[in-house]
Amino acid sequence: MNKLVVILVTVSVIAMSGCSGGASTTPTVPAIPTKVTLAMGFIPNVQFAPFYVAVNKGYFAEENLEIEFDYGMETDLLNLVGTDALQFAVASGDQVILARGQGLPVVYVMTYFQRFPVAVVSLEDVPMEEPQDLVGRSVGIPGLWGASYIGWLALLDAAGIDEQDVKLESIGYTQVASLTEGQVDAAVVYAANEPVQLRQAGYDPNIIYVADYTNLVSNGIITNDKTIAERPELVGALVQAVLRGLRYTIDHPEEAFEICLEYVPEAGGENRDTQLAVLKESIKFWQSDELGHSDPAAWEMSQDFMLQIGLAETGTALDKMYTNDFIVAP
Repeated sequence: MNKLVVILVTVSVIAMSGCSGGASTTPTVPAIPTKVTLAMGFIPNVQFAPFYVAVNKGYFAEENLEIEFDYGMETDLLNLVGTDALQFAVASGDQVILARGQGLPVVYVMTYFQRFPVAVVSLEDVPMEEPQDLVGRSVGIPGLWGASYIGWLALLDAAGIDEQDVKLESIGYTQVASLTEGQVDAAVVYAANEPVQLRQAGYDPNIIYVADYTNLVSNGIITNDKTIAERPELVGALVQAVLRGLRYTIDHPEEAFEICLEYVPEAGGENRDTQLAVLKESIKFWQSDELGHSDPAAWEMSQDFMLQIGLAETGTALDKMYTNDFIVAP
């Protein structure tokens, strides 16, 4: 994996002791920060703003953590965390369900996408108000894998639409161009990205959000059984720091965006307006009265759906896949 960003944060604590008679004070030895790698599963991006903010504001340092961000493919990360080669990663709920079914002891300990961030978009000349409007249409999708594909299948299932009734085309990550050039009638997109790009380009896209029909478990932080059993205080410290970063990002999006530019400089310049809009749109999917909390019903529904369509072959007890034990309101 390519280590693109390394952030070293240290905290020095001086404890003063005294006794009667005006004895001199003696400084204690600063505690050595615990080094932690957090694997992100994607390239540096404004969607990771809560993590960048947690570094910038010293939230990790206050938990005596020294953080390294490591970027890599999500499927590799599940294997690495499951085998304890890594202790923490950002991953989606569907990947946890698959990994757990394959015997990998990964555990989801904090969510930050409360709504599943996949949608179907069309331009103004293709009327689309509900999933049934897709019947007989051509729909572009990055590929028959990942969150986009699972979200697409879940939408069809929730709407009672047969897969054969829609012409699905693999188009890679060319949704905006494929739509504006008329190559497809609609496209499966990341709900906080392509619709923003289309609006910035002057279009008024029609949007069907998967989460309005079925809210699958999305992205959060994962660890493994061993780390939870042997180092629960480490898990709690990392989760608490990220929760504080998440809360601050939601409350201060413009400042959070400026912090993001330290890690994602390409989001500035001519891309600034679009990327700031992407961050603000992403926040809509993070907001919750219970930040970080996993919904048991969403986990049950997600696993049942993946078993039903054959994406998962073996079910797992829900309490093995996720826990809310480390969620403390920031």
